[in-house]
Amino acid sequence: MAATTLTISSKNYSSWSLRGWLLCRLAGLEFTEVLVSPDDPAIKAEMLLLAPSILVPCLRHQGVTVWDTLAIAEYLHEIKPKAGLLPGERAARAHCRAISGEMHSGFASLRSALPMNLKAHFPKYKVWSRAQTDIARVLQIWTECLAQYGGPYLFGAHPTVADAMYAPVVTRLQTYDVLPADGPCRDYCRTILALPDLQRWYAEARREPEAIDELEVEF
Repeated sequence: MAATTLTISSKNYSSWSLRGWLLCRLAGLEFTEVLVSPDDPAIKAEMLLLAPSILVPCLRHQGVTVWDTLAIAEYLHEIKPKAGLLPGERAARAHCRAISGEMHSGFASLRSALPMNLKAHFPKYKVWSRAQTDIARVLQIWTECLAQYGGPYLFGAHPTVADAMYAPVVTRLQTYDVLPADGPCRDYCRTILALPDLQRWYAEARREPEAIDELEVEF
């Protein structure tokens, strides 16, 4: 049987790669990473928000190829139902899917104004108003979920698809020095940043030699 692989790109810049990788790790799926250089024109266009579609991550498992992040999440839930990637209760499961879908298709201003860059740090970064509106909506989602399900993750005691989807937002808030000052959302950010898998991803991102000049500029 063919080996299970996950195709990803830069660990420093590719938020979608991080989401897919975290999903596989949370599911307990054993896989081999296949790295595509960020110098690849298609991948670079994707990270600069210029690509018509998202090419990574791409999961190959037992003859099945899945390349959309939410599709990967649903596939992992099918093959690893005990991992709890989606909540057990129907209403919570629908809620998890809804906010994950909102992250998947929305927040364009946040993405363009605060591109993922784990090795960078921009103290006292000035966030333009449209991106600030996106951040406010994200914090609203987090606040509601943490209050409803009790934390420390968005849907309770264990991380789900939603946490994998929003983890790159947490990294962006840290990079651009706009983490919540205190309260439940700040605690949630600390919880996500302390995940051993995310700490491993950060360590490997710091070892990447590549730099994309367009994403290294402080606007």
